[in-house]
Amino acid sequence: MLKTHLNLCTRAALPLACCVLGVWSCALAWPALAASGDEAGEMAWGMMTVELLGGLAIFLFGMLQMEEGLKAVAGERMKGILARLTVNRFMGVGTGALVTAVIQSSSVTTVLVVGFISAGLMSLSQSVGVIMGANIGTTITAQIVAFKITKAALGMIAVGFAMLFIARSDRIKHYGEMLMGLGMVFFGMHVMSEAMEPLRSYQPFLDLMKSMDNPLVGVLIATAFTALIQSSSASTGIVIVMAGQGFVSLQAGIALAFGANIGTCATALLAVIGKPREAVRAALVHLGFNVCGVLIWLPFIGFIADFVTAISPTYPNLSGVDRLAAETPRQIANAHTFFNIANTLIFIWFTTQIARLVEWLVPDKPHAEEALIVRPRYLQDELLSAPSLALDQVRMEIMHMGETVNAMLQGIMPAIIDGDRKVLEEIRQMDDTVDILHAGIIDYLGKISKQQLGDGQSRELLQLMEAASHLENIGDIVETNLVVLGHDRIRDRIQVSETTQEVLNGFQAAITKAVAAAVQAVGQRNERAGQVVIGMKDEINRIADSAAAHEARRLVAEEPNRIAAYTMEIEIIEKQKRIYYFAKRMAKTVMPAVLQGQ
Repeated sequence: MLKTHLNLCTRAALPLACCVLGVWSCALAWPALAASGDEAGEMAWGMMTVELLGGLAIFLFGMLQMEEGLKAVAGERMKGILARLTVNRFMGVGTGALVTAVIQSSSVTTVLVVGFISAGLMSLSQSVGVIMGANIGTTITAQIVAFKITKAALGMIAVGFAMLFIARSDRIKHYGEMLMGLGMVFFGMHVMSEAMEPLRSYQPFLDLMKSMDNPLVGVLIATAFTALIQSSSASTGIVIVMAGQGFVSLQAGIALAFGANIGTCATALLAVIGKPREAVRAALVHLGFNVCGVLIWLPFIGFIADFVTAISPTYPNLSGVDRLAAETPRQIANAHTFFNIANTLIFIWFTTQIARLVEWLVPDKPHAEEALIVRPRYLQDELLSAPSLALDQVRMEIMHMGETVNAMLQGIMPAIIDGDRKVLEEIRQMDDTVDILHAGIIDYLGKISKQQLGDGQSRELLQLMEAASHLENIGDIVETNLVVLGHDRIRDRIQVSETTQEVLNGFQAAITKAVAAAVQAVGQRNERAGQVVIGMKDEINRIADSAAAHEARRLVAEEPNRIAAYTMEIEIIEKQKRIYYFAKRMAKTVMPAVLQGQ
């Protein structure tokens, strides 16, 4: 329930930020209005507030559009890069920077990292480097915004709009969404700059901006604002826009960028509520790295300012506010990049120690306590805005679900042949876990379906829904049919001969192999594994016929309870064949259409 309320708060963050800015602007305007009472002045303040909030809305919406387009175009590819290129801490940093620069969200990168840690594909110490790199990747937006290509903004919006609404290809549409979003970012900047220009002569506002020269004040304000709008890139962009009007000095801008780095951790902290320990540790690494970095460099803001002034373009032909407005945006962007790169160079040598510290601060729960908690492991709501990434998380969750189903299949035959009621009950209870994971997957797929999906993603969603349901059906067969047959064997005191045990165990081994390959096919999009399952059809039929012939011979043998034994054993064979049917249906969901008719 708490997580639901927090998610609602997150959705309301941008409108709330606009309201806060509007109230702030009105508060600044009020002394002038009260002093003059001039109707024309009142109209000017009203128009300025409307333009400022409208420009902010366009800017933030453009950021959102650009990020959505980037995620749609490159999200899946970036996930593959992240999984492969983290063999050492330096590759991890580069990979984290690249992925975050493309998908424009360090939070999404962190969520992916948590999934890889949970799956055993990445160690916590490797993830530390990726999280450090993610901070570097977020500085790309500030560098783009600092270019101030306002003259091309409307042209970018027009071309992007045309691509989005005329093109038939989903990929072209996503590129159009990206371009239109970038144009809206620049256009929003232009509108905000024009709206704020009258404030250059408004002394109360200038006095307020001077208070930002206190680094601690700047850090605190930017931390709160970034936590509110859930985007360090957006808040840093707004700082650069204000610097472009000469309202923010270089040192104040650096302090605000520091605060933005801390405020962005709020997203990760909200995301880990109710999540496994791996998620909490990754969020703690993110928070600790950013806070420690700010504490290290806060006393050296003057040094950073001198350094970026030396390496950034200068405009000696300008003076006063005009020169400040021309030079400061690029200097702030460079300081933001320098700060994150320098922090990475400092902390990269201590990734193992950082991982151990975080593991000590957030220890594993006792095994017994952890076993009581049944929940999806990989389904992160934070990835819903990037459907290709969210669908990959569903595949990982299907593999998680498949682990329980495979455990049921491996245990059921020994339990039927000579197990007691307690063992059969334990296997039956495993299906409760399967049902919970299946419900979580279906619910998550429902959330994905509400996003803007391409044709390929829509087909993939339906295939994953079908595959998860087939896997759940296999669990139900074990619970409602095979477990019951085990209880029947105990009740009727049926003895299964050694030769029959060999037949049933051999058949079960083949079925278990088919289900494991089907889970692998779906979870890894592995067509070769899918072909293995489909290719087992003749083998399964041959084993089933051989088992049926064996049972027919047993029927005429002089053995106690031979009718009851025959009935039970034939029923087991039929249910095993039914399990293979669902495994084959699962495998077909990843096969080309031409092979699905086999």
